[in-house]
Amino acid sequence: MPVCTTRDGVEIFYKDWGQGRPVVFIHGWPLNGDAWQDQLKAVADAGFRGIAHDRRGHGRSTPVYDGYDFDTFADDLNDLITHLDLRDVTLVAHSMGGGELARYIGRHGTSRIRSAVLLSAVPPLMLQGPDNPEGVPQSVFDDIKNGILAERSQFWKDTAVGFFGANRNGNKVTQGNKDAFWYMAMAQTIEGGVDCVDAFAATDFHEDLKKFDVPTLVVHGDDDQVVPIDATGRKSAKIIPDATLKVYEGGSHGIALVPGDKEKFNTDLLDFLAV
Repeated sequence: MPVCTTRDGVEIFYKDWGQGRPVVFIHGWPLNGDAWQDQLKAVADAGFRGIAHDRRGHGRSTPVYDGYDFDTFADDLNDLITHLDLRDVTLVAHSMGGGELARYIGRHGTSRIRSAVLLSAVPPLMLQGPDNPEGVPQSVFDDIKNGILAERSQFWKDTAVGFFGANRNGNKVTQGNKDAFWYMAMAQTIEGGVDCVDAFAATDFHEDLKKFDVPTLVVHGDDDQVVPIDATGRKSAKIIPDATLKVYEGGSHGIALVPGDKEKFNTDLLDFLAV
């Protein structure tokens, strides 16, 4: 299997499809690089090189017990980019992967980066507080952690419903979407599942977003039941100097996977890459 060994000895699995200008996909929680297969094929077919890795503790990467913080994730991404000697890269990130993208730019700059896409992403800050009343209460994150620890297999089955908006009238969510979510979630370590909740809930990315100096596309559904758009996508688009916001009416958190929305997103992504 293709792997990149990080500075601390963790093996990061990745897919590498096609040839051309590189597009690196960063998955959300609790998924892995398989979540991007539709997009990997789309960009490879369009003449780009699509790369998607499994975050440490997820999928086929080393199931470590620690290191589930955004500084470490960003450094892992940097190790992958330098291992493959990628340049003129477009970074595409979903959900907590958006925090990884933001922290990568905050720590490592944009010398290798051409552009960025934040999809249903957690920056600038998820946790509700006096300065972020639109955010998510701490009790919600506590319930998520308790659900993982109590019986994670059933918890993931239940979580898939809201993740994809399967509880909304007229949704196009398939049983396959929900099954794939469960399968990827079960390949994440239980420690990683819990620690990542603390990481994406409380990490503040405001200063990272201010360091963006590349064109950035922000895509978010206005019915995202996991990462509320008013606390995240809309604010990120205002903070990032050269950002374009696209709001998908009725869009769920799983835009890149749900039939209808995923084709729309693929079109928007290829249009953005063509610029």
